[in-house]
Amino acid sequence: MRRLRRVSACGAALLMALVLPGCALLGRDKPASGQPAEPDGAPTVAMVELEVDAPRELKPLLENNLDLARLRRLAGRETVSDTELARLVAAAPAQVRELLETEGYFDPVVQVTRTPGDPPHVRVNVEPGPRASINRVTFEIEGELGSAAEAGDERARLTIAALRDAWTLKPGMPFRNAAWSDAKNAALAQMRAEGYAAATWSGTAAEVDGQTDKVRLFIVADSGPLFHAGALQIQGLEHQDETSVRNLAGFNTGAPVTDQLLLDFQERLQTSGLFDRASVVMDPNPEHAGAARIEVKVHELSLQQAVLGAGFSTNAGPRVSLEHWHRRIFGWPATARNKVEWGRDRQALDGEISSHAKHDLWRNLVGYSLEQLKTSSDTVTSARGRVGRSQDTPRTQRLYYIEAENARRVAGETHEHSHAISANYHWGWRELDSNVLPTKGFSVMLQTGLGQASDNTGRSGAFSRLYGRLTGYVPLGNSWFGNARIELGQVSTANEVEIPDTLRFRAGGDDSVRGYSSRALAPTENGALIGGKALFTSSVELAHPISAKLPSVWWATFFDAGRAATRFADLKPAYGYGVGLRWRSPVGPLKVDVAHGNESKGVRLHLSVGIAF
Repeated sequence: MRRLRRVSACGAALLMALVLPGCALLGRDKPASGQPAEPDGAPTVAMVELEVDAPRELKPLLENNLDLARLRRLAGRETVSDTELARLVAAAPAQVRELLETEGYFDPVVQVTRTPGDPPHVRVNVEPGPRASINRVTFEIEGELGSAAEAGDERARLTIAALRDAWTLKPGMPFRNAAWSDAKNAALAQMRAEGYAAATWSGTAAEVDGQTDKVRLFIVADSGPLFHAGALQIQGLEHQDETSVRNLAGFNTGAPVTDQLLLDFQERLQTSGLFDRASVVMDPNPEHAGAARIEVKVHELSLQQAVLGAGFSTNAGPRVSLEHWHRRIFGWPATARNKVEWGRDRQALDGEISSHAKHDLWRNLVGYSLEQLKTSSDTVTSARGRVGRSQDTPRTQRLYYIEAENARRVAGETHEHSHAISANYHWGWRELDSNVLPTKGFSVMLQTGLGQASDNTGRSGAFSRLYGRLTGYVPLGNSWFGNARIELGQVSTANEVEIPDTLRFRAGGDDSVRGYSSRALAPTENGALIGGKALFTSSVELAHPISAKLPSVWWATFFDAGRAATRFADLKPAYGYGVGLRWRSPVGPLKVDVAHGNESKGVRLHLSVGIAF
């Protein structure tokens, strides 16, 4: 057995060769001690022709790093003596072997021949021989992590199992010095990310059996101590108080400090609506691991902010809006938001006062909305008021509230007026690689409601409302991406009472069934559209970047189906299909779609921004 110390050494030699090109040539300006100096007028060489005969995957390594190759690149700028050229030719076989060892070839056959001429021709012929492969991996953990696992600590056992499972150099894989270094760096980074910020290697070694070309890897890690959360040191506050920041931490003093823990805290700060920048870092001093200081730096958004906007969508046409925030209303740790929107088809005023996050990340809220929505067949005017609590984490959304609503609907000669009071619970789960630009994972949204309603005919009774939406994203290889959606809803009422139209369902439009106008796929009554009590929509989409030069611009093709109906037995889906463009902007995808509907018998343009969860 021979230990691969020289593999690591030749890796360092390769790095030196890249950093200090030409050092072998320049280092010969003066003769070495004990060697005769070159006589004046000795023959010199201005350039050399180099030919490397080696397997295709190894040629770039040799052509870029041999001293003979660097001599060729110096042609016309430097000259060397014939004696120096002879030295380089003689040294080439050893250089080739050192370079090939970094790729796992430990028994190459190397021949270097020099043919006289002007310029001289040097040919390097390489037969690399068999490539060494990994035969066995020994991965041991020392320090607090190893001790805790031996004592039966479940978290420690799972951490070690995850480290060994994630180790990238498995038995049977070819050995490469670069892959060996990458695997060690990745394992160390993973250990530190799991809360062992002072982790290091006690020892690592690779042994190769020259007879079988098998490599055995030995890795021994010293985890150091597990870091636990100590005091928060908060900087950058001007209007907000420290309690609002501490409540967003989501963990208590003494909790194990992982990278994910810090990243989640930082994301909550950035999405809290209070700060435009935030960073969270831990002091990695192992002497303070039992109560590690966590430094939090924030930059507040302005105390008050107003935004004037203008936009267009195929659902509601052109619109203008004015939105105002006050992030500490009356000196309380609460945010007030009010927005007025005026568009062709929709006019609305809505607002909400919500407390800053409590210690458990819940917020108290009270809100209102006034809205008038026009379609081709009716006009719905509604007023709502709600009080409740919400919680938003990187993966989950929860909202429960009590809401009172009054709605009027006018469709020709038909006038409907209804009231409702209800208790509602919404729950969402996101398992996505990105909440803004997802390509892999899924999201789920479920809504439930129970209430009492009355209408202008004098009927009253209880009702329930159920709604669910599942969206999935799948990368399909070769830069192809797919996504699919299914949406279901059901309203049940007693005594045939009519509930407010805003609590019923309609389909059609940008995020529903494309190829139809917004809310157009719904049941009719006396020739006018009304909200349905049953809903089904679905969508399948396939997308691909337009070109490698424009990776953020995709083309897409899609197929949608669905409708709202009085009951599921009467629901006959309408279909829409077409093509579109996607620009994956930093704030979400901008979508432009051209869709054809099998019932509309025409083509419709759809514009939308963002992701619907």
